[in-house]
Amino acid sequence: MPTPTPRRSDDLVQLLTRAERLAARRLRAVLEAEGCSLDAWRVLVLLSDGEGHHMTAIAEAAFLPPPTLTKLVDQLVDQNLVHRRVDPFDRRRILAHLTPRGREFWQRVDRAVRAGRPTLGDGDDELLRSLLDRLAATLAESAPVRALDSPERG
Repeated sequence: MPTPTPRRSDDLVQLLTRAERLAARRLRAVLEAEGCSLDAWRVLVLLSDGEGHHMTAIAEAAFLPPPTLTKLVDQLVDQNLVHRRVDPFDRRRILAHLTPRGREFWQRVDRAVRAGRPTLGDGDDELLRSLLDRLAATLAESAPVRALDSPERG
């Protein structure tokens, strides 16, 4: 009987990457049928809470550089899905909100996304969500790792 090969340290990264790409591919297919991009969906997810968010927070949540986010939000404004307002507490900042049309669009897209989402069953969805949340929090708290081949500067 062959001896199982020991797990390499990069196996987790490989598994996470594969799962993310497969999930994104499936999600993209559902979103395209609804006329929505993955980046727009990420923005709509954040704005769906009704709170209004400034561009920096949206860029972080959508994993987009600020110039790309600005173009995307401009498109969403042109489609009457999002509107911008001056932050009443800090007039230098702009908050983005869903319009009524944007809320209807979001609800339709969200229903389609939920219907197309596979489940693991038996509480595993919640377990996976909890473990991924813990992993993300741990990675965010960790000090950045230096590249092994970069010379130390003194």
